[in-house]
Amino acid sequence: MAEPEREHFRKLERMYGSAPINDYFTPRLHIEEGTAILTMQVRNDFFHAANAVHGSVYFKALDDATFFAAQSLVTDIFVLTVSFTIYFLRPISRGEMKAVGRVVHRSKRLLVVEGELFDREGRLIGRGSGTFMPSRVPLSPEIGYR
Repeated sequence: MAEPEREHFRKLERMYGSAPINDYFTPRLHIEEGTAILTMQVRNDFFHAANAVHGSVYFKALDDATFFAAQSLVTDIFVLTVSFTIYFLRPISRGEMKAVGRVVHRSKRLLVVEGELFDREGRLIGRGSGTFMPSRVPLSPEIGYR
């Protein structure tokens, strides 16, 4: 892999880490070409009334992993989520969540990315797919891309 690509991935990871929402969720993100892996520790303050992680946390993990898999292939402008479909397959109430996003299709104006969400035992607990498109917002230090 070329050094400019590697630097693009690290800049995206830093951009992700600088987003204020991640101060609350404290996820970790690793990006490679067309792929992103997000891990997040399960906490009780993520729970709904039945003592398992709320679906909004599943969505955040899957959307972030799929978004950054798409963004890994676009080096000049920010991509936007156009649509996202999620399937909740199994509850989780302890351990770590791991979301893996992989680009499965790319055209000039659209990227389609599949995501899988696993518990610490490697069981599939959720799936999602998103479509993403380039915006007009440049990747720049002003949005944390440094």
